[in-house]
Amino acid sequence: MAAVRTNLYPRHCESVLISSVAPTSPRHGAASARWWCYSNPRRPSPPLSLGPSSSTTSTVLSRIQDAGVIACLRAPSAELAIGCARAALDAGITVLETVVSAPGALEVLAQLVREYPESSIGVGTVVRPVDARAAIDAGAKFLMGPVFLKDVLDVVQARARVDSEVVYIPGAMTATEVLSAHTAGARLVKVYPVSAVGGANYISALRKPFPGIPLVASQGITTDLVGEYIAAGATAVVLSDAIFDRGAVERGDFGAVSQQARLIASLGYEAVRRKNININDHQLKLFLPSISFCKDR
Repeated sequence: MAAVRTNLYPRHCESVLISSVAPTSPRHGAASARWWCYSNPRRPSPPLSLGPSSSTTSTVLSRIQDAGVIACLRAPSAELAIGCARAALDAGITVLETVVSAPGALEVLAQLVREYPESSIGVGTVVRPVDARAAIDAGAKFLMGPVFLKDVLDVVQARARVDSEVVYIPGAMTATEVLSAHTAGARLVKVYPVSAVGGANYISALRKPFPGIPLVASQGITTDLVGEYIAAGATAVVLSDAIFDRGAVERGDFGAVSQQARLIASLGYEAVRRKNININDHQLKLFLPSISFCKDR
Protein backbone atom coordinates (compact mmCIF):
# COMPACT_ATOMS: atom_id res chain seq x y z
CA MET A 1 0.00 0.00 0.00
CA ALA A 2 1.35 3.39 -0.97
CA ALA A 3 0.37 6.72 0.55
CA VAL A 4 0.63 10.06 -1.22
CA ARG A 5 0.00 13.29 0.63
CA THR A 6 -1.20 16.34 -1.22
CA ASN A 7 -2.22 19.73 0.13
CA LEU A 8 -5.39 20.57 -1.75
CA TYR A 9 -5.86 23.74 0.27
CA PRO A 10 -2.53 24.34 2.02
CA ARG A 11 -3.70 26.78 4.65
CA HIS A 12 -6.92 25.05 5.53
CA CYS A 13 -6.95 21.33 4.93
CA GLU A 14 -4.78 18.32 4.29
CA SER A 15 -6.20 15.31 2.46
CA VAL A 16 -4.67 11.90 2.12
CA LEU A 17 -5.08 9.55 -0.82
CA ILE A 18 -4.40 5.94 -0.04
CA SER A 19 -4.56 3.68 -3.06
CA SER A 20 -4.22 -0.08 -2.91
CA VAL A 21 -4.21 -2.32 -5.94
CA ALA A 22 -4.97 -6.04 -5.72
CA PRO A 23 -5.00 -8.92 -8.23
CA THR A 24 -8.32 -9.22 -10.01
CA SER A 25 -10.03 -11.30 -12.64
CA PRO A 26 -8.84 -10.92 -16.25
CA ARG A 27 -12.02 -9.08 -17.14
CA HIS A 28 -11.82 -6.42 -14.48
CA GLY A 29 -9.10 -4.11 -13.30
CA ALA A 30 -9.62 -2.86 -9.77
CA ALA A 31 -8.13 -0.23 -7.54
CA SER A 32 -9.53 1.00 -4.28
CA ALA A 33 -8.95 4.47 -2.97
CA ARG A 34 -10.07 6.32 0.11
CA TRP A 35 -9.96 9.99 0.98
CA TRP A 36 -10.19 11.50 4.43
CA CYS A 37 -10.46 15.15 5.34
CA TYR A 38 -8.70 15.83 8.61
CA SER A 39 -9.43 19.56 8.83
CA ASN A 40 -12.10 19.22 11.50
CA PRO A 41 -12.20 16.19 13.81
CA ARG A 42 -15.78 16.99 14.70
CA ARG A 43 -16.83 16.49 11.09
CA PRO A 44 -15.05 13.43 9.68
CA SER A 45 -15.70 12.63 6.05
CA PRO A 46 -16.90 9.10 5.25
CA PRO A 47 -14.47 6.94 3.29
CA LEU A 48 -14.75 6.74 -0.48
CA SER A 49 -14.28 3.36 -2.09
CA LEU A 50 -13.48 3.23 -5.79
CA GLY A 51 -14.05 -0.49 -6.17
CA PRO A 52 -13.83 -3.65 -4.07
CA SER A 53 -10.43 -4.95 -3.09
CA SER A 54 -9.81 -8.66 -3.48
CA SER A 55 -6.65 -8.71 -1.38
CA THR A 56 -8.45 -10.25 1.60
CA THR A 57 -10.98 -12.40 -0.23
CA SER A 58 -10.59 -15.77 -1.84
CA THR A 59 -10.35 -16.29 -5.57
CA VAL A 60 -13.74 -18.01 -5.53
CA LEU A 61 -15.42 -15.13 -3.74
CA SER A 62 -13.81 -12.65 -6.12
CA ARG A 63 -15.04 -14.56 -9.17
CA ILE A 64 -18.56 -14.76 -7.80
CA GLN A 65 -18.54 -11.06 -7.02
CA ASP A 66 -17.15 -10.13 -10.43
CA ALA A 67 -19.48 -12.41 -12.42
CA GLY A 68 -22.73 -11.73 -10.60
CA VAL A 69 -24.08 -15.07 -11.89
CA ILE A 70 -23.75 -18.66 -10.72
CA ALA A 71 -24.92 -21.15 -13.32
CA CYS A 72 -26.71 -24.20 -11.87
CA LEU A 73 -26.59 -27.30 -14.09
CA ARG A 74 -28.97 -30.25 -13.96
CA ALA A 75 -28.75 -32.83 -16.72
CA PRO A 76 -30.18 -36.35 -17.18
CA SER A 77 -26.77 -37.85 -17.99
CA ALA A 78 -23.10 -37.17 -17.38
CA GLU A 79 -22.45 -36.82 -21.11
CA LEU A 80 -25.09 -34.13 -21.51
CA ALA A 81 -23.90 -32.39 -18.37
CA ILE A 82 -20.33 -32.14 -19.65
CA GLY A 83 -21.49 -30.89 -23.05
CA CYS A 84 -23.76 -28.25 -21.55
CA ALA A 85 -21.15 -27.15 -19.03
CA ARG A 86 -18.52 -26.75 -21.75
CA ALA A 87 -20.93 -24.69 -23.83
CA ALA A 88 -21.67 -22.38 -20.90
CA LEU A 89 -18.08 -22.01 -19.74
CA ASP A 90 -16.78 -21.39 -23.25
CA ALA A 91 -19.44 -18.70 -23.66
CA GLY A 92 -18.29 -16.68 -20.64
CA ILE A 93 -19.75 -18.28 -17.53
CA THR A 94 -17.03 -18.39 -14.87
CA VAL A 95 -18.90 -19.85 -11.87
CA LEU A 96 -20.86 -23.07 -12.29
CA GLU A 97 -22.38 -25.65 -9.98
CA THR A 98 -23.45 -29.21 -10.70
CA VAL A 99 -26.20 -30.70 -8.55
CA VAL A 100 -24.84 -33.50 -6.36
CA SER A 101 -27.83 -35.75 -7.01
CA ALA A 102 -27.43 -35.64 -10.81
CA PRO A 103 -26.08 -38.74 -12.61
CA GLY A 104 -22.28 -38.84 -12.43
CA ALA A 105 -22.16 -35.44 -10.72
CA LEU A 106 -18.74 -35.91 -9.11
CA GLU A 107 -17.19 -37.37 -12.26
CA VAL A 108 -18.53 -34.42 -14.23
CA LEU A 109 -17.14 -32.06 -11.61
CA ALA A 110 -13.67 -33.63 -11.69
CA GLN A 111 -13.47 -33.44 -15.47
CA LEU A 112 -14.63 -29.81 -15.60
CA VAL A 113 -12.14 -28.82 -12.91
CA ARG A 114 -9.34 -30.31 -15.02
CA GLU A 115 -10.53 -28.67 -18.24
CA TYR A 116 -11.35 -25.24 -16.78
CA PRO A 117 -8.85 -24.49 -14.01
CA GLU A 118 -9.49 -20.74 -14.29
CA SER A 119 -13.21 -21.15 -13.55
CA SER A 120 -14.85 -21.84 -10.19
CA ILE A 121 -16.71 -25.15 -10.38
CA GLY A 122 -18.75 -26.28 -7.39
CA VAL A 123 -21.48 -28.62 -6.24
CA GLY A 124 -25.03 -27.76 -5.23
CA THR A 125 -27.73 -29.27 -3.02
CA VAL A 126 -25.17 -30.55 -0.53
CA VAL A 127 -26.92 -31.70 2.64
CA ARG A 128 -24.64 -34.50 3.88
CA PRO A 129 -21.08 -34.30 5.19
CA VAL A 130 -20.14 -37.37 3.14
CA ASP A 131 -21.17 -35.58 -0.05
CA ALA A 132 -19.23 -32.48 1.03
CA ARG A 133 -16.04 -34.54 1.49
CA ALA A 134 -16.50 -36.34 -1.83
CA ALA A 135 -17.12 -33.07 -3.68
CA ILE A 136 -14.03 -31.43 -2.20
CA ASP A 137 -11.95 -34.50 -3.06
CA ALA A 138 -13.21 -34.19 -6.65
CA GLY A 139 -12.04 -30.58 -6.82
CA ALA A 140 -15.10 -28.51 -5.89
CA LYS A 141 -14.27 -24.87 -5.18
CA PHE A 142 -17.57 -24.19 -3.45
CA LEU A 143 -20.45 -26.11 -1.91
CA MET A 144 -24.01 -24.80 -2.01
CA GLY A 145 -26.96 -26.08 -0.04
CA PRO A 146 -30.66 -25.31 0.44
CA VAL A 147 -30.18 -24.85 4.21
CA PHE A 148 -27.36 -24.22 6.66
CA LEU A 149 -25.81 -27.38 8.12
CA LYS A 150 -23.08 -27.08 10.73
CA ASP A 151 -21.74 -30.54 9.84
CA VAL A 152 -21.13 -29.45 6.25
CA LEU A 153 -19.48 -26.21 7.38
CA ASP A 154 -17.21 -28.23 9.68
CA VAL A 155 -16.05 -30.32 6.72
CA VAL A 156 -15.27 -27.21 4.68
CA GLN A 157 -13.43 -25.47 7.49
CA ALA A 158 -11.41 -28.57 8.36
CA ARG A 159 -10.29 -28.98 4.75
CA ALA A 160 -9.51 -25.27 4.42
CA ARG A 161 -7.06 -25.54 7.29
CA VAL A 162 -5.11 -28.19 5.41
CA ASP A 163 -4.78 -27.53 1.70
CA SER A 164 -7.97 -26.43 0.03
CA GLU A 165 -9.82 -23.17 -0.51
CA VAL A 166 -13.51 -24.07 -0.52
CA VAL A 167 -16.44 -21.72 0.06
CA TYR A 168 -19.64 -22.92 1.72
CA ILE A 169 -22.80 -21.13 0.55
CA PRO A 170 -25.72 -22.35 2.68
CA GLY A 171 -29.35 -21.51 2.08
CA ALA A 172 -31.42 -19.32 4.39
CA MET A 173 -34.82 -17.70 4.15
CA THR A 174 -35.49 -15.58 7.24
CA ALA A 175 -33.37 -12.79 8.65
CA THR A 176 -32.58 -14.99 11.66
CA GLU A 177 -31.36 -17.80 9.42
CA VAL A 178 -29.21 -15.43 7.35
CA LEU A 179 -27.53 -13.98 10.43
CA SER A 180 -27.08 -17.38 12.09
CA ALA A 181 -25.39 -18.87 9.00
CA HIS A 182 -23.06 -15.90 8.63
CA THR A 183 -22.21 -15.79 12.33
CA ALA A 184 -21.38 -19.50 12.24
CA GLY A 185 -18.81 -18.90 9.50
CA ALA A 186 -20.56 -18.88 6.11
CA ARG A 187 -18.85 -16.21 3.98
CA LEU A 188 -21.76 -16.09 1.51
CA VAL A 189 -25.40 -16.85 2.27
CA LYS A 190 -27.91 -17.99 -0.33
CA VAL A 191 -31.40 -16.54 0.07
CA TYR A 192 -33.67 -19.40 -0.93
CA PRO A 193 -36.38 -19.62 -2.19
CA VAL A 194 -36.14 -15.92 -2.94
CA SER A 195 -39.03 -15.59 -5.39
CA ALA A 196 -41.42 -17.02 -2.78
CA VAL A 197 -40.57 -14.37 -0.19
CA GLY A 198 -40.56 -11.14 -2.16
CA GLY A 199 -37.87 -11.41 -4.83
CA ALA A 200 -35.52 -8.47 -5.30
CA ASN A 201 -37.46 -6.39 -2.78
CA TYR A 202 -36.71 -8.99 -0.12
CA ILE A 203 -32.99 -8.86 -0.93
CA SER A 204 -33.12 -5.07 -0.58
CA ALA A 205 -34.92 -5.41 2.77
CA LEU A 206 -32.32 -7.87 4.09
CA ARG A 207 -29.45 -5.61 3.04
CA LYS A 208 -30.66 -2.85 5.37
CA PRO A 209 -29.97 -4.69 8.66
CA PHE A 210 -27.16 -6.83 7.18
CA PRO A 211 -25.12 -4.62 4.82
CA GLY A 212 -21.98 -6.64 5.53
CA ILE A 213 -23.38 -10.07 4.68
CA PRO A 214 -22.94 -11.04 1.00
CA LEU A 215 -26.20 -12.52 -0.30
CA VAL A 216 -26.77 -14.84 -3.25
CA ALA A 217 -30.32 -14.83 -4.59
CA SER A 218 -31.64 -18.19 -5.75
CA GLN A 219 -34.81 -19.76 -7.20
CA GLY A 220 -37.20 -18.54 -9.84
CA ILE A 221 -34.95 -15.82 -11.25
CA THR A 222 -35.38 -15.11 -14.95
CA THR A 223 -33.03 -13.45 -17.41
CA ASP A 224 -34.76 -10.08 -17.27
CA LEU A 225 -34.40 -9.90 -13.47
CA VAL A 226 -30.62 -10.33 -13.19
CA GLY A 227 -29.94 -6.59 -13.13
CA GLU A 228 -32.78 -5.93 -10.71
CA TYR A 229 -31.45 -8.41 -8.14
CA ILE A 230 -27.88 -7.15 -8.38
CA ALA A 231 -29.05 -3.54 -8.06
CA ALA A 232 -31.10 -4.53 -5.00
CA GLY A 233 -27.94 -5.69 -3.27
CA ALA A 234 -27.39 -9.32 -4.24
CA THR A 235 -23.74 -10.26 -4.71
CA ALA A 236 -24.85 -12.80 -7.32
CA VAL A 237 -27.87 -14.70 -8.60
CA VAL A 238 -28.23 -18.41 -9.25
CA LEU A 239 -29.70 -19.24 -12.65
CA SER A 240 -30.65 -22.70 -13.83
CA ASP A 241 -33.34 -23.00 -16.50
CA ALA A 242 -32.58 -19.49 -17.78
CA ILE A 243 -29.22 -20.84 -18.98
CA PHE A 244 -29.82 -24.56 -19.25
CA ASP A 245 -33.25 -24.77 -20.83
CA ARG A 246 -34.57 -28.24 -20.12
CA GLY A 247 -35.54 -28.91 -23.70
CA ALA A 248 -32.17 -27.77 -25.00
CA VAL A 249 -30.35 -29.89 -22.41
CA GLU A 250 -32.35 -33.02 -23.22
CA ARG A 251 -31.80 -32.52 -26.97
CA GLY A 252 -28.11 -31.85 -26.49
CA ASP A 253 -28.56 -28.47 -28.16
CA PHE A 254 -25.29 -26.99 -26.94
CA GLY A 255 -25.57 -24.07 -29.33
CA ALA A 256 -28.74 -22.88 -27.59
CA VAL A 257 -27.05 -23.27 -24.22
CA SER A 258 -24.05 -21.30 -25.43
CA GLN A 259 -26.24 -18.47 -26.73
CA GLN A 260 -28.09 -18.12 -23.43
CA ALA A 261 -24.91 -18.40 -21.39
CA ARG A 262 -23.21 -15.66 -23.41
CA LEU A 263 -26.19 -13.36 -22.91
CA ILE A 264 -26.48 -13.98 -19.18
CA ALA A 265 -22.74 -13.73 -18.53
CA SER A 266 -22.85 -10.32 -20.20
CA LEU A 267 -25.90 -9.28 -18.17
CA GLY A 268 -24.17 -10.32 -14.95
CA TYR A 269 -20.98 -8.39 -15.61
CA GLU A 270 -22.91 -5.31 -16.71
CA ALA A 271 -25.15 -5.42 -13.62
CA VAL A 272 -22.12 -5.66 -11.33
CA ARG A 273 -20.43 -2.78 -13.16
CA ARG A 274 -23.49 -0.58 -12.81
CA LYS A 275 -23.85 -1.41 -9.12
CA ASN A 276 -20.23 -0.51 -8.45
CA ILE A 277 -20.63 2.79 -10.30
CA ASN A 278 -23.73 3.62 -8.25
CA ILE A 279 -21.95 2.79 -4.98
CA ASN A 280 -18.98 4.94 -5.93
CA ASP A 281 -21.20 7.84 -7.00
CA HIS A 282 -23.04 7.68 -3.68
CA GLN A 283 -19.81 7.68 -1.68
CA LEU A 284 -18.41 10.50 -3.80
CA LYS A 285 -21.45 12.62 -2.96
CA LEU A 286 -20.79 11.96 0.73
CA PHE A 287 -17.18 13.01 0.31
CA LEU A 288 -17.61 16.17 -1.73
CA PRO A 289 -19.19 18.25 1.09
CA SER A 290 -16.00 17.74 3.12
CA ILE A 291 -13.91 19.24 0.31
CA SER A 292 -16.28 22.19 0.11
CA PHE A 293 -16.14 22.61 3.86
CA CYS A 294 -12.34 22.68 3.79
CA LYS A 295 -12.20 25.11 0.90
CA ASP A 296 -14.60 27.58 2.49
CA ARG A 297 -12.74 27.83 5.80
